Amino acid sequence: MSLKLLKAAAETENTDDFHLGRLLVLVRGVDLRKKSAATKAKAVEGITKLAKLDFLLRYPTCLERALRHEQKDPKQAEVVPRERTSIESKMIRFRYGPWDARYRRWLGLLVARGLIRVGLEGHTVQIGLTDAGRELADQFRANELYADQTRRSDVIAKAFGAFSATRLKDFVYQVIPEITDMKWGEEITADDV
Repeated sequence: MSLKLLKAAAETENTDDFHLGRLLVLVRGVDLRKKSAATKAKAVEGITKLAKLDFLLRYPTCLERALRHEQKDPKQAEVVPRERTSIESKMIRFRYGPWDARYRRWLGLLVARGLIRVGLEGHTVQIGLTDAGRELADQFRANELYADQTRRSDVIAKAFGAFSATRLKDFVYQVIPEITDMKWGEEITADDV
């Protein structure tokens, strides 16, 4: 792999807008499954849950494994060969698992742009799209560049959207137990998953 390609991948990973678009597509996938305005206002219950759902979106080989564990067709993840070996298929073990530490920042940016609403219900942060957020998410979802993320977001919302944050966290650790034994900063590759 060329150094130029590695630099481009690193730059993309550090660009907030890349992640914001993906999160809008994901939250819209959950939002579309909600039945009323009240439940859509809190499409995702908790930052922890958002991080776990996004983990499955970012790492399709893990989504494939999770679907298989739930006795659902893993082909729904539609993982292509390049995704099994690409630099994006690798993840890093963070403090609380392979979850990115930037979710609060990304949520703040989405709130500041008027694309999501964040509220507190009890001790749980409720994350819901605004009308402008739905409109932009729908534009992303209609764009061919977001086709894989859109399709997978819908699969994730259907298969795991009803899980509580705790159940989802425990589920991921059950399905991918090797993450719990890794050291912080250690890379998890698609071969491990």
